[in-house]
Amino acid sequence: MRILQLMNKVPWPPKDGGAIACMNMTKGFSMLGHEVTVLSMNTSKHHVRIKDMPANIRNQADYHLVEVPASINWLEASLNLLFSDLPYNAQRFISDEFSHQLAQLLSVKTFDVVQLEGLYLCPYIPVIRKYSEALIAYRAHNIEYEIWDRTARLSDGWRSKYLHNLSRRIKRFEISYLNAYDLLVPITDRDGIILDSLGNNKPRHTSQTGIDFASLVPTAKKLEFPSLFHIGALDWAPNQEGLIWFFDNCWTRIHSQNPDLKFYLAGRNAPEWLERRLNLDGVVYLGEINDAYDFINSKAIMVVPLFSGSGMRIKIIEGMALGKPIVTTDIGTEGIPTIDGNNIMIANDADKFVESINRLINNRELFNQIGKNAIGFIQEKFDNLSQAGALIEFYKNQIK
Repeated sequence: MRILQLMNKVPWPPKDGGAIACMNMTKGFSMLGHEVTVLSMNTSKHHVRIKDMPANIRNQADYHLVEVPASINWLEASLNLLFSDLPYNAQRFISDEFSHQLAQLLSVKTFDVVQLEGLYLCPYIPVIRKYSEALIAYRAHNIEYEIWDRTARLSDGWRSKYLHNLSRRIKRFEISYLNAYDLLVPITDRDGIILDSLGNNKPRHTSQTGIDFASLVPTAKKLEFPSLFHIGALDWAPNQEGLIWFFDNCWTRIHSQNPDLKFYLAGRNAPEWLERRLNLDGVVYLGEINDAYDFINSKAIMVVPLFSGSGMRIKIIEGMALGKPIVTTDIGTEGIPTIDGNNIMIANDADKFVESINRLINNRELFNQIGKNAIGFIQEKFDNLSQAGALIEFYKNQIK
């Protein structure tokens, strides 16, 4: 099968959930013997040169990168707010040059499926229709408006008003592209049900982000027990909000009961104000690290205090695959059919976070059992080749 993946950022290096979801899908398609082409925006924030990508990554697909800055400009954002109906998040990824490159590519290569990796590729559907007869699959990485609606509810003042306005715009934008595609591929069943309720009537198939178990190998050789850790993009508002809440409401209590305990925080692009907030007794801020999997393997309990966001949290999947007991919220494990107390610990308030973490610290048998169950759960549900193969079968059944 000949597949074209459209992306609004280069998926390498795979340092965030969106990049990992795209890269693992490309790898799965390629390993199953399909011909994969990637046309990606090369943004200022995630700028990459093809020659700098590892050879094994370049060999998985025919990569084409298009210069689309997509940088945040506060003047443009203000003008957008005053004079446009489009959400600024979408406007940043609308590019004449990307349209031109897409049209050229579709004119010289034939595809069976064009897979749109995320909402902000949907404006290019008319170009695909004009130059190709391929099936168009919209891979919904999340319910985009839900991210901003939840963040708005946690905010106040002018920021809350702006984010509520942005959420409403994104929801209208999201609804406007329902059924413009041929197939819907949500990352979670929950997201698929929500999109159906908004009006989707196209065939859909849930394709979760798969895990490459050759890359994620659990080991306890360098394990520091007990220890707490978090890893994630620190310029992402849901991570910032959750961490600040945890340190304000939980950390002092946990640390007073466990004075030698360390909380290791790894992640890129932390703003200066957040770094200042992390100057706490027992908190070790590491910034961006070279090897995420080695870091996760070396620490004990993963803490993910999420109260906003949408879609699937890839770092939770990876943490479970590496045998980490994880303490998170209902929103953190949303779309992942985990079982509280079996393969994960669910906590939605400060008392429960403190209780769950202390239980894992003081009960090594519980710590080991939840970690073991987490590995088995991920191996059963999230094998990358199985996910990619099931999606290919769905595509084959839809091609007339």
